[in-house]
Amino acid sequence: MFKVYKKEIEVAGKKISLETGKVARQADGAIIAKCGETVVLATVVGAKKVNPDMDYFPLSVNYQEKYYAAGKIPGGYFKREARPTESETLISRLIDRPIRPLFPDEFKNEVQLLPTVISYDKENEPDILSITASSAALAISGMPFMGPVGASRVGFIEGKYVLNPSKSELENSSLDLVVAGTKDAVLMVESEANGLTEEEMLNAVKFGHEGFVPVIEMIEELAKECRKPEWTVEKKDLSEVKKKLEETFTEDLKKAFATRDKQDRSNQISEITDKAKKLYEEDENYTDLDVNSQLKNLEKSIVRTDILKNKNRIDGRGLSDVRPIECEVGVLPRAHGSALFTRGETQAIVVATLGTSDDEQRIESLDGLQRERFMLHYNFPPFSVGETGRIGTGRREIGHGKLAWRAINSSLPTKEAFPYTFRVVSEITESNGSSSMATVCGTSLALMDAGVPIKEPVAGIAMGLIKEGDDFSVLSDILGDEDHLGDMDFKVAGTKDGITSLQMDIKITGITFEIMEQALSQAKDGRVHILGEMNKALSASREDVGKHTPKMEQVNVDKKDIAAVIGKGGATIREIVEKSGAKVDVNDEGVVTVAAPDEESRNIAMQMIKDITAKAELNKIYSGKVMKIMEFGAFVNFLGKQDGLVHISELADKRVAKVTDVVKEGDEVKVKVIGFDRGKVKLSIKQANS
Repeated sequence: MFKVYKKEIEVAGKKISLETGKVARQADGAIIAKCGETVVLATVVGAKKVNPDMDYFPLSVNYQEKYYAAGKIPGGYFKREARPTESETLISRLIDRPIRPLFPDEFKNEVQLLPTVISYDKENEPDILSITASSAALAISGMPFMGPVGASRVGFIEGKYVLNPSKSELENSSLDLVVAGTKDAVLMVESEANGLTEEEMLNAVKFGHEGFVPVIEMIEELAKECRKPEWTVEKKDLSEVKKKLEETFTEDLKKAFATRDKQDRSNQISEITDKAKKLYEEDENYTDLDVNSQLKNLEKSIVRTDILKNKNRIDGRGLSDVRPIECEVGVLPRAHGSALFTRGETQAIVVATLGTSDDEQRIESLDGLQRERFMLHYNFPPFSVGETGRIGTGRREIGHGKLAWRAINSSLPTKEAFPYTFRVVSEITESNGSSSMATVCGTSLALMDAGVPIKEPVAGIAMGLIKEGDDFSVLSDILGDEDHLGDMDFKVAGTKDGITSLQMDIKITGITFEIMEQALSQAKDGRVHILGEMNKALSASREDVGKHTPKMEQVNVDKKDIAAVIGKGGATIREIVEKSGAKVDVNDEGVVTVAAPDEESRNIAMQMIKDITAKAELNKIYSGKVMKIMEFGAFVNFLGKQDGLVHISELADKRVAKVTDVVKEGDEVKVKVIGFDRGKVKLSIKQANS
């Protein structure tokens, strides 16, 4: 019934298999990929007809994780997988980025790629396997895909690169890098690092590239055996349109791209576009999309040629120059920490808020319930580019926020050293290139302004590339138009000494390691320059948190004292909260965290906790309160909730007939610890007053 095709290979000691022909046979391409007990089903279907109004390639990649893959039932009231999680969105982008550039420009058919995790062993990560499975599904589909692509994860453990490390191995790695590309070139890099050098990062990319070449060869072998008939892609002859537009609008476009103000430049180009469409409004042979595509090609040619031949950029800068930078901190009076970062026509207001462990984000995933103490949210409202549009959080916002998160994460203090939870929000108020890197810079400043003791300031810069044949130019701090018309978006973030995050997307079929090396070197110079400008506003974290920040302190108590701090039914901890106004949290390890609106509140709570957990010291005098009268003595409460017995013989220097002759319930007295008897404390009023 089934005609099954299967290939296997061993990579880094792990067997990877690809199989097709049994499942999802009505899709254009379907692959079951396995590594260990992690299994991914990737399917791809393409529309057979083109939407004539489509002016872009409508590729959609929707990575999905099914909870049954890990033997789990989704939490909450709605017991089924719903909208994509942040992790699923990020992995969807990870798969999309190396695949999209490998389709021809004239291919405008809708394509839907669905990689689905159907088994997960909690050791072999499904993201790399999903890229492999997706690439293989496209390779056998017959679509005009100029792949296949492969992917690797690279770790750096004890000075050695590790190919496709397991989840447990990654915990000890100073690098988590994903690289994808073809046999000849790298197309995509995504990474988080702990201050690695440019050379170490470049070698990691090379190591990862070498690691996935055998996987590509396996996909090619599979495709030879079962590839479906190739699709026919029609290419419309637009040479006449191209020639006419060049003759009519070249000079006008050159003038527009010589205009340095973004809005003025955009208005001029918009007027030229309207004029170009009017030239062909009576010609039924060509659509507005045909005219617009050729006009965009002309724009691209003008800008790229000027950069390559004359080294002239749109705004007049040199290839390695960074736009003017202005930094301010403490711009919002009630925020815990805030910064305004402006670089040219790109600007971000970044705000840091500090909270308690109650504010940590709870994330449900195939690995189980996790808690995240650092959140970074990036917002890109349409007014930032002078437009109207939809308000909301899309894939771009999630992706840019995570990139900045990776850049900052390794510089944050540990929870033990600084017990706060952090939420950073970046509001992009102007955008003309690399707002994600503005977010990195603004986040570093806002956290330092909030008094978070980060290890070192972090800055980021976006690099671009113009490449024609063997001739290329690497651009520092790219503008939006340079990004749109260029061949590479290469973002590097880090401290003055090392890289903390690297993201690269290539829009052509790949770049050489020579270009990457130059881009990394040029990026370091730019990053150091930006850090110098940031240091003018704030060069290190403030010594203490701000006056509006919750005052937090942690104290470790003996595990035996946890019950005493909480009290019966939580009575004691409620009393501390009521009397002090602070929030108190006790974990199973005996770590007590106090978060208060001010120092007075914090001090009251801390003193009450210390009183409860303090141990009575022999011969030390304490203040106490008579709680109960007995014939043989009085029980006195001291050290918070601790009681001790004052025997009748220790009430006074003289003989006492009745206890009530000396003390009554409620009396405040001084007592001295004179001994211990099987865990009970023996006290003396007589000796305390002598």
